[in-house]
Amino acid sequence: MLKDRHEKSRLPQRGHHKPVEEGALIVPVAPGEQHLSDETGGSPLKKRGNQEARPLVIASVLGCVLVLAAVVAWCYYSASLRTAQLMKTELLDLNKDGFVIRNQAGTIIFTMTFRSATLDLDSCSNEENMLSCTESDAGKINFFIHTVRLKDTVMCYRVRWEPLQDKRTVEHAMACNGSHWYGGAESATQHWPISIEGEQEPQPFITSDIYSNRNAFGGILERYWLSSKAVAIKINDSVPFHLGWSEKDMTLHFQARYQDSPFKPLDGQQASPELSYRVCVGSDVTSIHKYMVRRYFPKPVKVPSVEVFKHPVWSTWALYKTSVTQEKLLQYASDITKHGFTCSHLELDDRYTADYGEFDFDPQKFPNASGMFDTLRQDGFQVTLWTHPFINYDSINFGVAIQDGLFVREPGGELPALVRWWNGIGGILDFTNPDARSWYSGQLTKLKAHYGVTSFKFDAGETSYLPQQFSTLIPLTDPSTFTRRYTEMAIPFSERAELRVGYQSQNISCFYRIIDRDSVWGYELGLKSIIPTVLTISILGYQFVLPDMIGGNAYPDHMTDGYDLPDRELYIRWLELSAFMPAMQFSIPPWFYDDEVVDIARKFTKLHETLVAPRVLELAHEVLNTGDPIIRPLWWIANDDEAAYKVDSQFLIGDDLMVAPVLEPGKQERDIYLPAGRWRSYKGEHFVKGPKYLTDYPVDLDEIAYFTWVH
Repeated sequence: MLKDRHEKSRLPQRGHHKPVEEGALIVPVAPGEQHLSDETGGSPLKKRGNQEARPLVIASVLGCVLVLAAVVAWCYYSASLRTAQLMKTELLDLNKDGFVIRNQAGTIIFTMTFRSATLDLDSCSNEENMLSCTESDAGKINFFIHTVRLKDTVMCYRVRWEPLQDKRTVEHAMACNGSHWYGGAESATQHWPISIEGEQEPQPFITSDIYSNRNAFGGILERYWLSSKAVAIKINDSVPFHLGWSEKDMTLHFQARYQDSPFKPLDGQQASPELSYRVCVGSDVTSIHKYMVRRYFPKPVKVPSVEVFKHPVWSTWALYKTSVTQEKLLQYASDITKHGFTCSHLELDDRYTADYGEFDFDPQKFPNASGMFDTLRQDGFQVTLWTHPFINYDSINFGVAIQDGLFVREPGGELPALVRWWNGIGGILDFTNPDARSWYSGQLTKLKAHYGVTSFKFDAGETSYLPQQFSTLIPLTDPSTFTRRYTEMAIPFSERAELRVGYQSQNISCFYRIIDRDSVWGYELGLKSIIPTVLTISILGYQFVLPDMIGGNAYPDHMTDGYDLPDRELYIRWLELSAFMPAMQFSIPPWFYDDEVVDIARKFTKLHETLVAPRVLELAHEVLNTGDPIIRPLWWIANDDEAAYKVDSQFLIGDDLMVAPVLEPGKQERDIYLPAGRWRSYKGEHFVKGPKYLTDYPVDLDEIAYFTWVH
């Protein structure tokens, strides 16, 4: 009743009007039409005000959202800035995908990308020059970069990535960054600087015979690279190291893995592939290399035979191959003397024994070996003998080695692991076994004592001659340790010993021969490959270099078409280059050509003895303390000269003798690059301004261009 009355009182009454308040707005209403305010319970003014206020409310809400977003963005930016600052240390910037190193000018000089996983930066910390992280997108890790300032001009970064969950592989990719890189390994097609060609999945970085496998890593290698931007990197010994590359990305790929790999974890340890390395930055490429060599490479303990540096080695190999006999060796020695040549020693190569793995002369081929040695000694010749780590199954020593357990064995068994090498099938001595080392060394010592042998040419030694699956007395986590153990066998004979392999072997003071060359001009084991190869192994710390036989090995299937001997011009140019190497080695004799070649050979062996050898010997004694190369690249004295980083056909002996041989067929001129300084040519010309190119500089067939620094 009350409600009805109330509702009725709200209805408009015809003819009765509510008094109008002063100042109120009167809105006319049509008959039968209600005020809008009657429906909404508010006045028309309030309604219109609500409509006008709605955009303002929306704008206010949006404003609040934007302010909130700005605050969040600022907080995120501040956190990111703090993280970015956290991830910096001494010119190194770390991000989730890798890290970069800058020089003092702020230019990026080194870039490493993480390929196998990315970092969770929220798990990272930076304390006392140590950036460390515990998480990646592949799980828990132990990662750190430790910054060490070792000298005012050297900064080093120790990097380690160890997966704690996903333990298959760790892979980082080093970008070239427009710089030139050197080092790594001897290779069949050697370039200076390194040339990245094609796409290569990471392969075990172990010593191999690159004559038989042209795509492998060579018999002399070290886990060390050097950049023209004064950056050096050395992979730690503990890493199961595989190397790949990408021409598309211009990167080298450093990978640690145990799966499908000859690397093995230590006994009792899990196969957790840790990738660790050191990156060091210096003021220039020469000084950073000197620092790395002094700190990380062993040095030779003595200078080997002065006679080998001064006078040529004469080998029977390229000339006679395996058909060498007593009669041929005596005739060879007689011809050397008759043609007026000096000789440091004769090298009697394969094959003087009846079977491979024996340590005495074949009586059919050498009916009076003792008498032969007496004759050679009387004529002033010393003799070294070829040796190797194999015992073929048909040798009398095969049974001895099985009985005494001297061979590398099948995995988990006592049977010898048979291997195939270029002279057949047999066992390979286990040089981790003290009994095998003692037996082998004893055989060589008896041979030396019985005949008065001077020393030995130690052939092979690459890990590529180990079977894919094998066991040794002392387990090998790194297969190339086998190479190191083999090179140690040369130590008692090192005065004139010759090796063709090296891994962490720089302190073994003998001559290191580069792998067999073919009798061709090009970069694939030809004449043009010699300078890049010698420069490379010199950077790796092997300075007493024997550049293989003059003219190459004259293998029938790797010869210039139509020739039984190496091409005459090739032989002469090879001879001229060899005369400026630390040591010279003949096999095919110059008198097999003509009198002019003999005269040129006499001229250059004399030049080697009088000009080159004294300087080389002076530098060889410095190597004992410094490890610096004897044969040096041009950038050694011109490290601010971009052109010097690319020259692969010239070299320095020390800092003051520059050599520029002719390496092209049919040429009696060549372009020569002179670094800045004062130079005097072998013709007496003076060049006082530089750097400069000498275009088409004339070099006759019986000449080699060389220049001395004028102080």
